[in-house]
Amino acid sequence: MKTPGYSIEGDDNKRVKFSANDIGKKYVDEFYPHTITNERAIKYTSGDLEKPLAGLERALKEADTALSKNEIEKTNSSKKCIVHWFKTDLRASDNSALSAASQAAKDSSLPLITVYLFSAKDLKAHRVSKARIDFILRSLSSLRQTLAELHIPLCVEWVDEKLPVSTRLLDLCKEWQATEIWANMEYEVDELRRDTKLIRSFAEKRIKFNVLHDTCVVQPGSVATKEGKQYSVFTPWFRAWSEFVSGHHKSLQSRPSLHANTDNEVLKYWDDLFEQKMPDIPSHHKLEVTDADRLSGLWPAGEAAANHTLETFIKNKLRQYKNTRDFPFVNGTSHISVHLAAGTLSARSAVRAALEVTPTLTDAWIREVAWRDFYRHVLAHWPYVCMNKPFKLRIADIEWEYNDEHFRAWTQGRTGYPIVDAAMRELLSTGYMPNRCRMIVASFLAKHLMLDWKMGENWFMEHLIDGDFSSNNGGWGFCASAGVDAQPYFRILNPLLQSEKFDPDGIYIRKWVPELANCTSKQVHAPHSRGFSNTHEYPEPIVDHKVARERALARYKLAS
Repeated sequence: MKTPGYSIEGDDNKRVKFSANDIGKKYVDEFYPHTITNERAIKYTSGDLEKPLAGLERALKEADTALSKNEIEKTNSSKKCIVHWFKTDLRASDNSALSAASQAAKDSSLPLITVYLFSAKDLKAHRVSKARIDFILRSLSSLRQTLAELHIPLCVEWVDEKLPVSTRLLDLCKEWQATEIWANMEYEVDELRRDTKLIRSFAEKRIKFNVLHDTCVVQPGSVATKEGKQYSVFTPWFRAWSEFVSGHHKSLQSRPSLHANTDNEVLKYWDDLFEQKMPDIPSHHKLEVTDADRLSGLWPAGEAAANHTLETFIKNKLRQYKNTRDFPFVNGTSHISVHLAAGTLSARSAVRAALEVTPTLTDAWIREVAWRDFYRHVLAHWPYVCMNKPFKLRIADIEWEYNDEHFRAWTQGRTGYPIVDAAMRELLSTGYMPNRCRMIVASFLAKHLMLDWKMGENWFMEHLIDGDFSSNNGGWGFCASAGVDAQPYFRILNPLLQSEKFDPDGIYIRKWVPELANCTSKQVHAPHSRGFSNTHEYPEPIVDHKVARERALARYKLAS
């Protein structure tokens, strides 16, 4: 997906006019891409516009019809390989498209070649963080070693911003004389449209491009209401999701293992790919050496690291997860989100591992994994959320503040609210933040500061090591009362009460806000109002909670 709202085809990229002060206009330009109108967004819901997923499925059927089996076999008699295109599935095991490509290669007596393409244009449009790019690079290095043991080469390239990644893929497949291309599906709008075009482009060259569902445990469209509609409320959707998984055991089955290429097949044409070095990433996309070293220690990359992280969590923390997940000082979360985002671990593997310990799909942690599926289903059925529109379209008209000073204080952890500041500083240092803290800081930005929640959403993507559009967009929409099944607008998290409840002794706060290290357990939550004498290094609250709450209630009520 390009920046949410940018489209590579159609006229969804009509510019919406905003009325804001000068600072607001700057944020509109910096954080807001082209946005579709509410009227056009509604057409996706009404069925007047074809949804991108439906368009891709239609293209697959048309390609199957156009490319008869006999014709493919005749055309492919001179072909030399089958290709798998890695995207957000950087693993060798339990990988739907990679497994199918490997079997197709074996059946055709052809070698399997794999490729990953860094797209400078897409990285910029996605606002992919330097931390995540570094994690992907480290994961690719690990994956390349795993595949090499099976004599399967992995080609990794940097594609310049001027060249569409689809063009480079087409050129490589032509150069390699590929017979088939395999890839897993991504549900963001522009990814679906890109792959739809590729299906047709490859078909014109008499090459079949196979795109499979893989990132969800239950693929979009598999569960629906009695009226055949997509659920817009999580609880009944999760009930249907659980029933589907229970009744369709294949949804959790691991995909078949890979077949090794023979030495002669690969060495004859592609031995140079095994000697290929990782591409040099431009400096503006790279971490500083000290940051890279720190994050490498915090976040080991690759499939083996993913499995170790999962196993450690299942063994040591899963049973206590429901009771500890909201307390950031306990470190009770799984930390597999970074692996799910990069695809070094499949969601199927995560659920299977949990079910070995917990007897039911309704376990609290499995429920959290299911939220990831839910938000992908939302992307598929309400694609306008990828086009810079909130699920609740009326929220698009809310009056935001666009206060540069407040936004800067929020990003740097200088709001005067210790729990907010601790969380934001953790994000800057580690590329991560526990889910409870994400809720607190998101609610604070959207409702206490009345800053446009899309600004916070984008800031997260630019700094999270586990940045994932659907989960990030869904989470921000929930906290800002703008998304699907969001919290009601009048629920405004009080940062002081959240701090006292979930970090009662201030352990988490003191770790990330050292200015407050000498506060008592009572003072640490509100140092300026509770008698802490050494507050000159720590800012006073930038907004008053009561005043901010009343303002938010009035603004949201007007837009609701």
